[in-house]
Amino acid sequence: MLGFDFGTKSIGVAVGQEITSSANPVQALKARDGIPNWDEIEAIVNEWQPDLIVVGLPLNMDGTPQPVTFAAKKFGNRLHSRFGIPVQTQDERLSTVDARAQLFAQGGYKNLSKGNVDNLSAKLILESWFERTTSL
Repeated sequence: MLGFDFGTKSIGVAVGQEITSSANPVQALKARDGIPNWDEIEAIVNEWQPDLIVVGLPLNMDGTPQPVTFAAKKFGNRLHSRFGIPVQTQDERLSTVDARAQLFAQGGYKNLSKGNVDNLSAKLILESWFERTTSL
């Protein structure tokens, strides 16, 4: 499976497997106003050949949508349209906060680059999807 932490300037990517319910960061992709280089996404999809894609859904703390929520859904719809792979969303509230805390603990401020944060966020989003679906 692939997990994406959607952002308007950067999109974190992680790969994971349901058997172990674990994920690993892959890379952060640059985006312009939420539009990635689709050739880079295609290369990742071709390399990992996922059965499912999980896109983080940014919500306000009270669970209501925010402007970027709709952009993330649109990104997920485009992934499905382009690659024909099922796409699901996962609540990503606090994933960036958790990622920053983990990265800081591992290496201080120098470890808090945007790419590192986005990649670890994608990993956390995918692993939280595993937790949610295995507990159903």
